[in-house]
Amino acid sequence: MFFTSFLCAATLLLVWFIQWNHKWRNPRCNTGELPPGSMGLPLIGETIEFMAPISSIDMHPFIKIRMQRYGLVFKTSLFGLRVVVSTDPELNYFVLQQEGKLFKSFYPKTFIELFGLEDINDLNDAKSRYLKSIILKVLGPENLKEKLLHDMDEEIRKRLCLWSANETIIDLKDSVSTLFFHVIAKSLISYDPSTTTIDLIRYLKVFISSVFSFPLDIPGTAFHRSLQGRMIVMNVLKTLLSERMSSPRKESKDFLDLLADELGKKNSMLTEKLALNLIFVLLIASFESTSRTISLAIKFLNEDPKILKDLTDEHEAVLRNRDDPDCQITWEDYKSMSFTQQVIKEAGRLANIVPANFRKTTKDFAINGYIIPKDWIVMIYPPATHLNPQIHEDPLTFNPSRWKGKPESNRSEKNYLAFGGGMRYCVGAEFSKLEMAVFLHYFVTKCRWKAVKGGNIVRSPGLEFPHGYHIQVMPKNIGAL
Repeated sequence: MFFTSFLCAATLLLVWFIQWNHKWRNPRCNTGELPPGSMGLPLIGETIEFMAPISSIDMHPFIKIRMQRYGLVFKTSLFGLRVVVSTDPELNYFVLQQEGKLFKSFYPKTFIELFGLEDINDLNDAKSRYLKSIILKVLGPENLKEKLLHDMDEEIRKRLCLWSANETIIDLKDSVSTLFFHVIAKSLISYDPSTTTIDLIRYLKVFISSVFSFPLDIPGTAFHRSLQGRMIVMNVLKTLLSERMSSPRKESKDFLDLLADELGKKNSMLTEKLALNLIFVLLIASFESTSRTISLAIKFLNEDPKILKDLTDEHEAVLRNRDDPDCQITWEDYKSMSFTQQVIKEAGRLANIVPANFRKTTKDFAINGYIIPKDWIVMIYPPATHLNPQIHEDPLTFNPSRWKGKPESNRSEKNYLAFGGGMRYCVGAEFSKLEMAVFLHYFVTKCRWKAVKGGNIVRSPGLEFPHGYHIQVMPKNIGAL
């Protein structure tokens, strides 16, 4: 009797699993036909294949194979979500421009938990504009010209002097990320490592190193380490914000002061939680992506002497055109660095630091005879645009001159998505480009270097240097810095 009952239960369970598996693999749309594609295993979907590391700057095989099999738009399942992947530049542009209408911003649950994006992700248009106006007071063009350019110049020059003084071998990505962190942290929170017992950059690096990990919050796992790193940083930020609110500063206001002032206003749209999460996200975004892009640029420059010479010639011309060659970079100097901007843009194209942008449909949406149902996720895949041979000739070749005579990147550009697009175009884009330009100016005019070890690239799915990129930095001339 027991065996019969067990057999019946097992049979029912098997039937249920087969039906569930069939339903998972063959989702339906009541208003039309879904794009072609495969959904992979239940719950896991095809996430493991998408996250698998590859030793190349090319598009991930997961994407390339499905583009060949299904076309530019296909369905899949990633991170437990039903996803339509778009590798179509025209559709990508349309989706980015339609945010707030046919689409809304979306982040996977693990990213929301790690980055504290709950409040930021749900912002309405008015609140989003309100926060951008605060951010632009620090990262906008006026403050870039009047204050941040000076701070960048001073910090970068000082750090390069330390690197080259003893002809030290450094891990470029790690060292540049620390340098860029100090630049942005000074502007955001007036961070001074000599006056605190908590090394913020250490815990931010712990956080970043474990972001793309399996979301298992158990001691010893990478995901747990990432959460712990975030918690430590957030506690420091919370203490700093409380101090500013209790003892407001009248001069030398930074971003934290601006947030404290806003929180003190009656009926403010800002909350303490939102303020802290905003600072955290800005700290991460303002040094991590730029340090990876610069590291890749230096690697390419090291491998192509002609491009390096053209870049160096431009910056030496900047020095010759000054009355005092040792004075700091001016805004006019920066704006004259046209080839430098091409180098930065080309490095950003190949780096593909943000390998995917997610949007959620607000209603059923028709595309090329197919339907993307309401509440499905559209994943925009920038590498499919950046590495498309029909858009960019020899797309895997580092060729800054391909951007000669073309306008600088902006939110309406279809073929360059390194800074996003549409409403979510990176508010710190100009800050990032300025920071990289200042670094390149001093690096090529005041330093020489040689690659020592590492430098191999892995995508998983973001850009990584798994063994670092170690170079030896030396002064170009005695007393150059």
